[in-house]
Amino acid sequence: MALYFAVSMFLNTLTPKFYVALTGTSSLISGLILIFEWWYFRKYGTSFIEQVSVSHLRPLLGGVDSNSPSNTNTTNGETDSNRQSVSECKVWRNPLNLFRGAEYNRYTWVTGREPLTYYDMNLSAQDHQTFFTCDTDHLRPSDAKFQRNYPTKSVFVCGQPHPPPKVMQKAWRERNPQARISAAHEALELNDFATAYILLAEEEATTIVEAEKLFKQALKAGESCYRRSQQLQHHGTQYEAQHRRDTNVLVYIKRRLAMCARKLGRTREAVKMMRDLMKEFPLLSMFNIHENLLEALLELQAYADVQAVLAKYDDISLPKSATICYTAALLKARAVSDKFSPEAASRRGLSTAEMNAVEAIHRAVEFNPHVPKYLLEMKSLILPPEHILKRGDSEAIAYAFFHLQHWKRVEGALNLLHCTWEGTFRMIPYPLEKGHLFYPYPICTETADRELLPSFHEVSVYPKKELPFFILFTAGLCSFTAMLALLTHQFPELMGVFAKAFLSTLFAPLNFVMEKVESILPSSLWHQLTRI
Repeated sequence: MALYFAVSMFLNTLTPKFYVALTGTSSLISGLILIFEWWYFRKYGTSFIEQVSVSHLRPLLGGVDSNSPSNTNTTNGETDSNRQSVSECKVWRNPLNLFRGAEYNRYTWVTGREPLTYYDMNLSAQDHQTFFTCDTDHLRPSDAKFQRNYPTKSVFVCGQPHPPPKVMQKAWRERNPQARISAAHEALELNDFATAYILLAEEEATTIVEAEKLFKQALKAGESCYRRSQQLQHHGTQYEAQHRRDTNVLVYIKRRLAMCARKLGRTREAVKMMRDLMKEFPLLSMFNIHENLLEALLELQAYADVQAVLAKYDDISLPKSATICYTAALLKARAVSDKFSPEAASRRGLSTAEMNAVEAIHRAVEFNPHVPKYLLEMKSLILPPEHILKRGDSEAIAYAFFHLQHWKRVEGALNLLHCTWEGTFRMIPYPLEKGHLFYPYPICTETADRELLPSFHEVSVYPKKELPFFILFTAGLCSFTAMLALLTHQFPELMGVFAKAFLSTLFAPLNFVMEKVESILPSSLWHQLTRI
């Protein structure tokens, strides 16, 4: 009974101001936790409390370690299913990437925003070093003896004069654009070097016309070196590597010249250049020139030629892309979209041609579910990055940026897409342990896209992540305590009565236990215990 009287005396001494302060402080703390949890979820895609609980508290509480033998079979079983996801999370060079000087930099001058991330530009620097250098470059004379004998002269490789070694290698590695451009000019002062012209066309030229002129100069130097290295390619591994490098340089120049022609409105000329390039170098699929060709043919509205290209590249054994899947859907939609009506289709059912079109759209949406929102202009477009992640938001932006006009040109195509694209998600299992027509959607796309896309763009995430339990819990706790604080402030006496009643009820079981203990133990013993 002594404890009961002590609790009652304590509750009677509490004033309404205490309850207001208590509930207000609780609301403030839970609100701060909610804000932090929400920020952490938006940035990293997971709950901070949940992550800490799983990573640190679970092992302390006796949770199963992921490296324990009991999980070995599960891990081995998941390895094969994850291999495809890992390969699909590979970052690819954007076949339709813009020119830095003539397009990306102009955007920066106008808006003050950087359209390219450091990660994206670093990948481009690695690509340039891979395409435009070879393993035997370090074999060029570059020691002290060479520097003494030939302090400013050029080096002869494959019969073609090159500037002193590592001038252009240094240019590709430079982070500062002005340093890269200066290195390219330094190389040109020493010799007519193809890759120096490429760098200036990409980064210094402020218009497509200027870039085209520089690429034409690069073509002259590149063809000369290519012909010489072609004659010597069988003389050893060194010459073979140099010929492979010269081939990459030549293909890159011709492809960019074709893109210049396309941007300047000479689309038929661009198509011819792309076709000749694909015929001359059929094995160089890494440049994905067929995607440039598809876009140019769509601009010419040469749909039969587009279908012929798709018949060659839309094969089960070849890697897919948003360009291939959505172009195939556009061609099938074109056959029925001008007369398509959702009301009529619901009454009479879909015809065979309409069913084929809807299935093609579902196939495209399953491959990349981010594209429809850009085509339907539900999300704003930005300049596409220089690298894309297949099935990711970056690929969706790159596709929609160049192909939105082609969908608008086909009457009713966007209407058909609008009516049917969301039906795809009813056919895909959820959660996404398996796909319908393709492999399961990779879980790594969000992280990679955040690296590739600028910070001012809101990355599209699929599937939409549900809010973690702790965010919902802290939101409910914050709202509840804020409401209690408001009610206590407005009705202090009434809320004081409710608080005392609640606390009395809360302590009732404890009082009951204490009374039982007092009845069992001798009073003298209990008196001695209370004095301790």
